Amino acid sequence: MSEQQTGRLYGVGLGPGDPSLMTVRAVEVIAEADVIAYHSARHGRSIARSIAERHLRPDHIEERLVYPVTTESTDHPGGYRGAMEEFYADAAARLAAHLDAGRTVAVLAEGDPLFYGSYMHMHKRLADRYPTEVVPGVTSVSAAAARLGAPLVEGEEVLTVLPGTLPEEELTARLATADAAAVMKLGRTFPAVRRALERSGRLADARYVERATMNAERTAPLAEVDPESVPYFSMAVLPSRVDAPRGASGAGEVVVIGLGPAGPLWLTPEARGELAAADDLVGYTTYLDRVPERPGQRRHSSDNKVEAVRAEFALDLARRGRRVAVVSSGDPGVFAMATAVLEAACEDPYREIPVRIVPGMTAAHAAAARVGAPLGHDYAVISLSDRLKPWEVIAERLRAAAAADLVLALYNPGSRSRVWQVGKARELLLEHRAPDTPVVLGRDIGGPGERVRIVRLADLDPAQVDMRTIILVGSSQTRTARRGDGTEVVWTPRRYPEA
Repeated sequence: MSEQQTGRLYGVGLGPGDPSLMTVRAVEVIAEADVIAYHSARHGRSIARSIAERHLRPDHIEERLVYPVTTESTDHPGGYRGAMEEFYADAAARLAAHLDAGRTVAVLAEGDPLFYGSYMHMHKRLADRYPTEVVPGVTSVSAAAARLGAPLVEGEEVLTVLPGTLPEEELTARLATADAAAVMKLGRTFPAVRRALERSGRLADARYVERATMNAERTAPLAEVDPESVPYFSMAVLPSRVDAPRGASGAGEVVVIGLGPAGPLWLTPEARGELAAADDLVGYTTYLDRVPERPGQRRHSSDNKVEAVRAEFALDLARRGRRVAVVSSGDPGVFAMATAVLEAACEDPYREIPVRIVPGMTAAHAAAARVGAPLGHDYAVISLSDRLKPWEVIAERLRAAAAADLVLALYNPGSRSRVWQVGKARELLLEHRAPDTPVVLGRDIGGPGERVRIVRLADLDPAQVDMRTIILVGSSQTRTARRGDGTEVVWTPRRYPEA
């Protein structure tokens, strides 16, 4: 006698609620199944069963998988997670008994079975033991977009799907940086989600969708929704920004944004969100080219030596009701555009224009991270450019910082028109530092031409330094070491020896 074959497990996606949105395959599987399983709360009603009800037969064996809890409040000794883990293990065992008896089991799931669906907990416990098929379904996100009649994402936009149960700070950060978004699992999380949308500047664009495709469906601007009326089966949607109206809002402002030293990996979520929300982008051409183009935005690029002109231009745009992003490399407050914008904004006729500064990763910190922790103790930041201040002032500050035994981060060390400053700085520093003091040369950190070298102060060669290089000069306490993998690291101890 041949060994009895096990039954087959199906995870059946039923779509968002309207039975007519079930797929043909979902109907076929339900018709062929011996056992129909579905989750429900303690009241016994199951949305999944109600969607599939017209396809159920009297001879179907029904397995109602009743959640022991629906909130995190429980007296189970293992808490909410313990109660749910016990429930899923018991439910999987019940289904396994049917499968071992050779019965076909179809587990019903609203939406798509593997998209925030309860079925996935059965899948993870059973799919490696029994033949399994997952039947995809129309997701609630797709249904919500269809009911709103608004594109979710277009072109190169990215859709972000978030559970409303995330901490409010995390929601705020992710919503600020999202092109388009759907926030699920509202209900009791709605107040926090609404605050996150407001704090991220996205509340005006947010739409509310409740029970999409069901009889009690409701849509509305999210800002107008009463929190007390929001059920679990609802979501917040931020549609595509491609055709969203921009500009002429009458609420102009200037936001000065730090892009970090290079590339999107160095961009903060706040900065990314502000760039996406801007009507106009203003900046030095090289930096502006690092910002992705978005439909409807205007870009105003200029030379690197017209900071004051660029600042006034941005403020004039804001006076006309435009939301303007002025971009800087690194941090905008470190030898960058924040100063120029604020200088102009504190004079007539710009005193009433709102100005905000969004920080960014500095070149000094990025270069330091590449080699370890050379800035681990007190340090000074000095620009070697004498275009806006006399060299005598620079030299005096170099001597003072060196005499105080501070680590030094030297910005703007050289260019095609400034070739002698690095050599002169080395001479001044050697008056106070040992020749073997570690020096880090970081060029194009985070970019395609990144190069990081560690040299002795006495061997610092001005020919190896250009405007894209930052120099970190160690103190008397800065150390270097070669680790087991061959990498050389640099660090400055946090403890300074007593006199």
